[in-house]
Amino acid sequence: MMPITALSGARIFDGDRWHDDESAILIGDGHILDIVARHAVPADAAIERVEGGMLAPGFLDAQVNGGGGVALNESPTAETMNRIAAAHRRFGTCRLLPTLVTAPPEVTAAALAAAPGAGPAIVGLHLEGPHLDPVRQGVHDGRLMRRLSEADIDRLLAADVGRMLLTIAPEQAEPAQVRRLVEGGAIVSLGHSDATYELVTAMIDAGASGITHLFNAMSPLQNRAAGLVGAALEGGSVWCGVIADGIHVAPAVLRIALRAKRPPGRLFLVTDAMPSVGTSATSFTFGGRTVQREGNRLTWTGDSGEPVLAGAHLDMASALRLCVDELEVPLDEALRMAALYPAKFLKLDDRHGRLASGYAADVVHLDTTLQVQRTWVGGVSDTT
Repeated sequence: MMPITALSGARIFDGDRWHDDESAILIGDGHILDIVARHAVPADAAIERVEGGMLAPGFLDAQVNGGGGVALNESPTAETMNRIAAAHRRFGTCRLLPTLVTAPPEVTAAALAAAPGAGPAIVGLHLEGPHLDPVRQGVHDGRLMRRLSEADIDRLLAADVGRMLLTIAPEQAEPAQVRRLVEGGAIVSLGHSDATYELVTAMIDAGASGITHLFNAMSPLQNRAAGLVGAALEGGSVWCGVIADGIHVAPAVLRIALRAKRPPGRLFLVTDAMPSVGTSATSFTFGGRTVQREGNRLTWTGDSGEPVLAGAHLDMASALRLCVDELEVPLDEALRMAALYPAKFLKLDDRHGRLASGYAADVVHLDTTLQVQRTWVGGVSDTT
């Protein structure tokens, strides 16, 4: 007989609807078996009871540069990926894509080779560059940015990393190349770009399905030039990651975007997290430069001598709270932005993002103030 665990003691949000606190989640063999009334829990089930709050699908983060004092760019190994995942798990993130920003070829090759050996929390790899536009380089090294080649595509499609997410500037590729990547199983997101609306829509028509950190490092929405932002909000097939920290994008702008975005694509939460998350560090080295932390703001000194945002000191639970407290997002929709919507974007929603029969038993327990109390990844608790 398969051992069964029953989680109970809290309201349950399954990704679609709420179940009252008289319900229980049944888990077996690392997967959700069912959500049942508490009186229907099998007699031989091991009961794990939490104290109030809510049980919800574990968060899924598609853009994580670092955490726990390490960054993938500085050490592109499976050990680094697992350490990043451990740092973010305490904030409700059960699965993630470690993210490599624009890097030399040997670093990219090392990350591609390391990903298959990482732990179960690592569901793929996000390569944010080097095929970006130096005009919108942000924290990236513009000297390493270049056009996408057919040889690049060959190498990327040959890699076995799980879910492959690629951020590409439309200026640095051809629509036929995007189509080839998508047909080969990669997910293409557009970002770090000064592209026109017309060029962006050509890439969306070719299969690009995401926008990397909407509003940041991209051509803005203007009265006679819709730019990448306009194409993202108008394009119904496109999913948009947002850094909801109140620093990268003003809350008022995010509220406007939430109302403006044409579905079925939605806005979903990403952290763009750096090594400081999960630590008390006030500075760290990234890309050969020192990044300073003041509160939750990370900056380094750009070539012009002005401070430049350098990723985010952000976790998914904090982004969730900002959505509810400042963006007027209903709690169930905010929970979807942290779990179901990124799973849909990454085409992992057949196994992640919901608490439903057959799905991975990735669960987060939140108290009434949306602070994370406990997580389960594949049915394994962080207290075991």
